[in-house]
Amino acid sequence: MDPARLPRRLLLLLVSALTLTSLSAGLAQGAPSPTAEPSAHTAVAAAPTAVTFSDEFDGAAGSAVNGAKWQIETGDNVSNHERQYYTAGNRNATLDGQGNLVITARKENPGNYQCWYGRCEYTSARLNTSGKFTTTYGRVESRMKIPRGQGIWPAFWMLGADIGSVGWPNSGEIDIMENVGFEPGTVHGTLHG
Repeated sequence: MDPARLPRRLLLLLVSALTLTSLSAGLAQGAPSPTAEPSAHTAVAAAPTAVTFSDEFDGAAGSAVNGAKWQIETGDNVSNHERQYYTAGNRNATLDGQGNLVITARKENPGNYQCWYGRCEYTSARLNTSGKFTTTYGRVESRMKIPRGQGIWPAFWMLGADIGSVGWPNSGEIDIMENVGFEPGTVHGTLHG
């Protein structure tokens, strides 16, 4: 199957304090299929956008994300050699009561968590929509306030929904936004396949 036609699931890989507000993914209705070529005489009008997934993070301060929309990943990420342990619950990912999701990295290890390098030194949060939302075509957008500094790597990205069966990079990956801590003035957008 053509990787461009595979459904994608949203992931938030956030290794430090991050505020995310008003996430939405919209699919254009009535737009030509990506394989259709308009003729030189055909005017292509902007199609209205239908929102197929959104989260305004409008819960009470201190509450957890909507479990019907988000899956919270737990554990350490051995493949990326990250230095934090992703926790469940709302300690590292919580709503602030003002329409924001706040993800916080903490220098702590309250559960004696073990990471690939030994005893974990940090906790953080990682959320995704696996099993809850996928899309093939459309526009994904978000407003974010990200921290800066050495050792952080906030990111907002999509993986192919078939990652479990074909692995990476065969599933494809679209990095909507990555900000590497040692390059605070650069925001990356990348396609992997």
